[in-house]
Amino acid sequence: MKSQLTLILILASFSFSFSQIGSVSGTITDNAQTPLMGVNILIKNTSQGTQTDENGNFEISNISNGDYDLVVSYIGFKTKEIAITIANGKANKIAPIILYEGNEILREVVVEGERRNKFSRKKTAYVAKLPLKDLENTQVYSTITSDLLESQVVTNFEDALKNAVGVEKLWSSTGRGGDGAGYYSLRGFSVQPQLVNGIPGLTNGTINAANIERIEVIKGPSATLFGSAVTSYGGLINVVTKKPYVGSGGELSFTSGTYGFNQISGDFNTSLDKDNNIYFRLNTSYATEQSFQDAGFRKSFFVAPSLSYRVNNKLSFSFYGEISQAEQTNPMFLFLNRSAPTQSTNLDELNYNNKLSFTSNELTLENPTQNYRMEMDYKLSDTWQSQTILSKSSTSTKGYYSYLFDFGVFGNDTFSRFISKQNSNTQTTDIQQNFIGDFKLGTLRNRIVVGIDYFNSTLTSNDSGYAFYGNITPEGGSSGDNPFTADVETDTYPLSTSAVDAVLESQGVANVKSKNHIYSAYISDVLNITSSLSVMAGIRMDIFDNEGDLANEEDDYDQTAFSPKFGVLYQPIQDKLSVFANYQNGFTNVAPELVGDPSNGVQTLKTFDPEQANQLEFGMKTNLFNNRLNATISYYDITVKDRVITDPASPFNRIQGGEVESSGFEIEINANPIKGLNIRAGYSNNDSETTESDNPEILNRRPLEAGPETLYNLWANYEFQQGKLDGFGFGLGFNGASERFAINYLSTGEFILPSYTVANASIFYQVDKYRITLKLNNAFNKEYYKGWTTITPQTPRALYANFTYMF
Repeated sequence: MKSQLTLILILASFSFSFSQIGSVSGTITDNAQTPLMGVNILIKNTSQGTQTDENGNFEISNISNGDYDLVVSYIGFKTKEIAITIANGKANKIAPIILYEGNEILREVVVEGERRNKFSRKKTAYVAKLPLKDLENTQVYSTITSDLLESQVVTNFEDALKNAVGVEKLWSSTGRGGDGAGYYSLRGFSVQPQLVNGIPGLTNGTINAANIERIEVIKGPSATLFGSAVTSYGGLINVVTKKPYVGSGGELSFTSGTYGFNQISGDFNTSLDKDNNIYFRLNTSYATEQSFQDAGFRKSFFVAPSLSYRVNNKLSFSFYGEISQAEQTNPMFLFLNRSAPTQSTNLDELNYNNKLSFTSNELTLENPTQNYRMEMDYKLSDTWQSQTILSKSSTSTKGYYSYLFDFGVFGNDTFSRFISKQNSNTQTTDIQQNFIGDFKLGTLRNRIVVGIDYFNSTLTSNDSGYAFYGNITPEGGSSGDNPFTADVETDTYPLSTSAVDAVLESQGVANVKSKNHIYSAYISDVLNITSSLSVMAGIRMDIFDNEGDLANEEDDYDQTAFSPKFGVLYQPIQDKLSVFANYQNGFTNVAPELVGDPSNGVQTLKTFDPEQANQLEFGMKTNLFNNRLNATISYYDITVKDRVITDPASPFNRIQGGEVESSGFEIEINANPIKGLNIRAGYSNNDSETTESDNPEILNRRPLEAGPETLYNLWANYEFQQGKLDGFGFGLGFNGASERFAINYLSTGEFILPSYTVANASIFYQVDKYRITLKLNNAFNKEYYKGWTTITPQTPRALYANFTYMF
């Protein structure tokens, strides 16, 4: 009888326990009712969780009775917490959950092994200041991913940009005050990399590649969302840095290569609290490098701390900082004369020994740089978010800057050296307040950003004047005859700091401090008329307040500019193919000038409207074969008007009548045809011409800043997936350009730099937590040059070895 009673009690206990176990299920979609696959659903403070299937469905079983919070998270979307109750062991079917797209403050770790098309990341919150997919965006942009940089063992920013369609280096980073960062041609216009994470982030040197998550090259005039202070008519370059992510880990990496290159870098990410709401990430790097020439070096150190703090489901903060210190010799370009013919018309005639640097390792520049960004994101509702950003930059130049210029006085292609001692600093402050919405009016989906922006720049310069410091010839000759004196001189000019300082004692030192302020307001809306048809419209108003030199009130002026933007996009095949057209605008504030014949009395100050650039563009974008083929094909036409020129009727008057036209087409392909093979390819052609100008020197000629007409690039990377070669891989590729003008003026004629094609290759092995890579740049040791009224030799063949440990 006892045994029977015990059995009954045991069975009753099991039955009661079973009745206390329930489940929860549901469906998750985005705001357009598209099911989301792979969304993480976690029961808070437990280890129970799951992911949605391809239809957006999920189910979590074996949940004990009680009250819980479901945490729903997905990359690129705002995290949601939903309260549920499990009672009487019932199965709970909850209402459909809608996730709204958000920012990139706190990301999750994604297992990349199965991700397709690693060279393409075409969803970003920066390009449109909205989290748009590439197929939804009427603007064209190229994204250079960290996977692509890793496969190429990229050690510098210039090599990274070779992967962007239509981008070509004009000249290297010089380190000089005010504009020492590198210059690049983009759609016929020069541009510098001056944005970090979508806001101003200046540098007088080069950007450290070890802290790059990706690079976004945004094409065409983009003043509507980004203003004019840090963009160009051809577009802009935005560097997205590495940020904290959910989880812990990191890596240590060492790279060594030809010409004394050595770099050690570290990346560490961890949670700082037990609830995993505060994450900290630290990136750091130290690098040294010598030149392939007889003198020249660069050494740099940087540390980049970043912090993300999720206070609750509505409020989050983030902080980013980068502190860098670099010292280098500035590259010695050969500056061709812009007003008199150079004796030689090509490199063969110039007889240039490009192994000569014409400087010494004593004459260096230091470029300390600091960039800081603080952001607060507050979820006002399911459809509205507030984003408040404060950023500050400080970049300095200290040391010796020199250049070589052909005056055309001595003949024999003699270039005179000029040296200045630089001591300057640029400080910027940027404050943005954005309200970002994603809501429906009836059946029409609106994604909108409304923002205000304040930008301030302060430049302090205590640079010395430029002193003559000897002559050189491209083959290595030298002389001391000063082109500004009548006597024939035979002085010597040693390349030492003591000798240079002695000459610079006769030069004056500037004492200049200048400021400008920009007050802006903008709005941009992407309206989905149907799920396949959308239109975009935006406008910006800028109030430019230039204080100029604080000691000179005469150069103060104010100016107001408006910048509209429109676009239309249609997806014939939903989420796979889109065709688009856009109109984009850019502008430049123009300072007043004195006009009037001085012999007739006092001249008057004449003001001008901002210079305007307008682009029309159309094209198509694809995302085919389950994200295995991403392609963008576009044609653009940019017209720059209202450039200030001399009045043809009077040499003492200035009018707005100058015009430049730039048009072309671009093709970019990112493909993952089979597992393990990733391909990146691009081709661009640009036709630029100065169509109206008072200066006959440049009229109907290609502007020098336009760079080469044709650019192309290819990189293919394959990793074996199984068998004895599992973990091994290799990469092959090339990049090249057509010939370009170093000089192209009426009186000087043309000096053309030849076309080039440079091949690169790599081989690697990775297993578990290790990766070893060998990379060969310029495999065939091609001698080639770049320039912008300059002649700059590029690096010969170089071999790099990288070892990375991941934890």
